[in-house]
Amino acid sequence: MPKISAPTVAQHRVRQRDALLRAATELLVNGGVSAVTPAAVGAAAGLSRPSVYQYFSSGADILAAVVEEAFPPANESLRLALDSAIGPAEKLDTYVRETLRLAAEGAHRPAAALAAAQLPDECLGRLRELHREQAAPFMDALQALGVQQLPLTAQLLSGTLESAMGAIEHGAPLAVVTDLTIALVRAAVGVVTTKPDSPVDPGSARARPSGTSPKASVAGSPTGTVGINGWA
Repeated sequence: MPKISAPTVAQHRVRQRDALLRAATELLVNGGVSAVTPAAVGAAAGLSRPSVYQYFSSGADILAAVVEEAFPPANESLRLALDSAIGPAEKLDTYVRETLRLAAEGAHRPAAALAAAQLPDECLGRLRELHREQAAPFMDALQALGVQQLPLTAQLLSGTLESAMGAIEHGAPLAVVTDLTIALVRAAVGVVTTKPDSPVDPGSARARPSGTSPKASVAGSPTGTVGINGWA
């Protein structure tokens, strides 16, 4: 029986699988999808190729697992941060602040690499689903604030978040970028939801243009943003 490095065989397998996924994620971020092969992942994790096949059947299977692992930690951090936020305006601020904090920790890098990759159709579909799930709190806050042209506004704000994340990745101070981004998002939401002499009731039909669904999804192209993005 192979030597195990945990109190039980089950725990050993969990550790080995986690090590393989960490190695696969690093290979994906640095080398793209083509770098994620069973042999390369095994070598990076210090395991033989046959050992990798005890956990994953192929490179596509590894990628599918990476997709599933790329979002839950960030989503849980967002959920915990948003739990203490009161009202849509505070939730909007909190979402931006937490998204940029996670970006500063590099949490967006696997998702960004996946978004830029030529993934199998089943992986791509699941990735879009996970992105929509992650963006839902931001979309809900915008809708609750009565934002007009919700899909377009959300897509434009996505660009603001992406630029902020890029600035952080290139060394801009997190606190400065966060404050500026929140100010920009607040200003954009204020412009589209109110007029100087005629405040808009967030719950009224006037908060949306005729024919616009309150549940409209964001349209556009994959971007790899940790939070709201252009995924339909």
